[in-house]
Amino acid sequence: MPFHVVLVAPEIPPNTGNVIRLCANTGAHLHLVEPLGFDLSERQLRRAGMDYAELAVVTVHADWPACRQTLAAGGATRLFALTTKGIRPHTSASAVRPFGNFLPGDVFVFGSETCGLPAHVLADIPAENWLRLPLVPGNRSLNLSNTVAIMVYEAWRQNGFPGGE
Repeated sequence: MPFHVVLVAPEIPPNTGNVIRLCANTGAHLHLVEPLGFDLSERQLRRAGMDYAELAVVTVHADWPACRQTLAAGGATRLFALTTKGIRPHTSASAVRPFGNFLPGDVFVFGSETCGLPAHVLADIPAENWLRLPLVPGNRSLNLSNTVAIMVYEAWRQNGFPGGE
């Protein structure tokens, strides 16, 4: 089972296009939670995602509860929020092991570029599963597509890059 990437209310087409390309190249399943800040046919999105949209598995959900229901029906049970409010580094799926334990089927949830994850989404994910990327003190965050790439590749690396060359 691949990893799942969830973008909640993404706003910038090139970021989503880059994530589509990333998911196509890593085998991750991308979930887009509306409202989207763009139309999926926008030129900027197509350019960033190039022809990878045909190679990626992308599902659009009307809202967070619909996304959660789809994930649960597909057997995904472990959700991780990537947030500046995170209490553990992005390398750790558990407090016991600071480097490791991500499993195929894990879900990585990311918020919009300007607002991050809404409170109702964070409330749905246990605080011990709130992860953050280390940053120099005083900086706000990284670009959304860069953050997704770092997280997905770390989880994939921990599993030995199954399906990769």
